[in-house]
Amino acid sequence: MKTVRGTATTRPAFLALPSASFQRGFATVPTIDQIMIEERASAFTKRSLKTSAKLAGLKMAVAMCDLTTLEGKDTPGKVAYLCQKALQPIDAKYGVPPCAAVCVYPNLVKPARRFLGDRSPVKIAAVATGFPSGQYPLRTKLEEVRRTVADGADEIDMVINRSAFLAGEHARMFDEIAATKAACGPAHLKVILETGELVTYDNVRLASEIAMQAGGDFIKTSTGKVSPAATLPVTLVMLEAIRDHFFATGIRIGMKPAGGIRTAKQALAYLVMVKETLGDDWLTPDLFRIGASSLVTDLLMQIVKCAEGNYQAADYFSLP
Repeated sequence: MKTVRGTATTRPAFLALPSASFQRGFATVPTIDQIMIEERASAFTKRSLKTSAKLAGLKMAVAMCDLTTLEGKDTPGKVAYLCQKALQPIDAKYGVPPCAAVCVYPNLVKPARRFLGDRSPVKIAAVATGFPSGQYPLRTKLEEVRRTVADGADEIDMVINRSAFLAGEHARMFDEIAATKAACGPAHLKVILETGELVTYDNVRLASEIAMQAGGDFIKTSTGKVSPAATLPVTLVMLEAIRDHFFATGIRIGMKPAGGIRTAKQALAYLVMVKETLGDDWLTPDLFRIGASSLVTDLLMQIVKCAEGNYQAADYFSLP
């Protein structure tokens, strides 16, 4: 099915119909077998990796991390430190690439842009659209997005209106995402589903499909403010939705699990799952990200262990 993106009013033909027809348009979205999805997700944690493959995977995971600070006490100085950490996570002798992005509140995009400049390999992502609740009027959400992009954001992480989705107002959710995509202009759009509030795997699958059809460049599990956040089974449901969407449209959509991924072992399991579900094409920061700042320290500890044969203490690494 071809999806035309770019404006809030452009929809696939079946989405230009009333709500009942809209629902029928998604009637082919498959239901999820809970036991099977959880067993398959668990299997990815049991893969054995050789030392060379493990080291490559650890460095790849660093390159996919979005270093994030979303606290009320955030300052321009803290953001500058985060940007420096993203640019050079560890001493250059270890050959570790920069992180993919820093993720901040909209009011701190300008300080991040001043620090990183216009040619940095590190992207600037900003949360928007009433993060984390999503309970703002649409006009307010769109103005926030336009202002944030004008201030220098490369990526917008929007949060869906879960209230609308759970009330069955799927067309409204679609339209809000499409309008946000239009407001992003050149910036990429990550659509946060907040899967911990969607209750079922079936809801996660349907929300993923709506987000992709509406123009999201990425789908993302969580804000990090709700528990549970990212889990392997939920991420697998979303990866399978991306796979099926690609087969149907030829469009590659990115994936970002966020929240709750704290160890290198967990990160490697996610990379194995991406490889086996979507293939090598998705093993790039352009199509896969991890939103977990605390993860980076453990990744760097494991990289040093692989390189030198022994662990350094955690306080050897500056905390992100």
